[in-house]
Amino acid sequence: MPHSVLDWAFVLAQTTNMQPLNFAILGPGGIADDQHAPAIKRHPDAVLWSVLSRSPERGLHFANKHGLSAPQPCFSSLDELSADPLLDAVVIATPDRLHAEQVIACARAGKHVLLEKPMATSLAECDAMIRACSENKVTLALAYHLRWHAGHRMVRTRIQEGALGVLRHMRVHWTFAAKDGTNWRSSPETGRWWSLAANGTHCLDLIRWFMIPTEGEIIEVKTLTSNSKFQSPHDETSIVALLFESGATAEICVSVQFESDSRIEVYGDTGSVRMEATMGRHGQGDIYINKEPFPFEPVSPFTGELNNFIECVRNGAQPEVGQLEGKRNVEILLQSIHSSGSDSYPQP
Repeated sequence: MPHSVLDWAFVLAQTTNMQPLNFAILGPGGIADDQHAPAIKRHPDAVLWSVLSRSPERGLHFANKHGLSAPQPCFSSLDELSADPLLDAVVIATPDRLHAEQVIACARAGKHVLLEKPMATSLAECDAMIRACSENKVTLALAYHLRWHAGHRMVRTRIQEGALGVLRHMRVHWTFAAKDGTNWRSSPETGRWWSLAANGTHCLDLIRWFMIPTEGEIIEVKTLTSNSKFQSPHDETSIVALLFESGATAEICVSVQFESDSRIEVYGDTGSVRMEATMGRHGQGDIYINKEPFPFEPVSPFTGELNNFIECVRNGAQPEVGQLEGKRNVEILLQSIHSSGSDSYPQP
């Protein structure tokens, strides 16, 4: 039996008896360069085919670095890239405000989409994306890779089996120190949130993933935000409090103002879990259940994410994080920023 997400990749490739999927990457930034491209390259059922970049020089550098396979690997026009009949799927890793237009264009061209988070910056955009993907029968999956951290998955299974008793509270803390206020997420033209989009959307997804099965939906959201360091028009630090139908609670602390160690804590009637430095792209960190070390084998969460996406494209199954869950995440982000009184931008 396979033991890791990479093992499952080989099982998937052997059982489908199909040609590998050709992937394009839209936006050759940091996460595409150091995570998505390597994950596609090492997957036996995927080919890194082409790239879309506003800068031809940057696109060519990305193509040469990762050995893209298409006869014409670099594009600056999405229409031209998506018109390629040999292209099967795209990974979209562009600024948040671009997601809706790009997803809809790719769906109309018949390309399946693995989309970096958050899904969009308004519910109207989410609805238009969902409609386009449904009408064109393409898969849309959200890239919440932290669900594919091996330790997170093992701990969630233990919690769902009752290891902590009735769940009462979950806390997620994840910050980093931005160099200055010029990050694209601080601009209304390319983003709507900063700390909430950089880290908060991941924290919210983890909380929902752990808590919703037993505690029901989130029914109340309250938020405090600060932009005192960079005077950004967007949130630089956000503290979000959540209430579930069961009465359980959760809290999120995310910030771009200061550096700190990430931590996830889950508390129940009969025990607790603490996960130290498991957030990020690496799949590592330390986990403790009732203060005892909980061992796991670190693997790239981007491999598991890609496995799930390819399987759903092949079999027509629902992704681990599908379009409706992506929309719900955006809905709570909007509730969060509205409750803080700091959202001064109209819906796009």
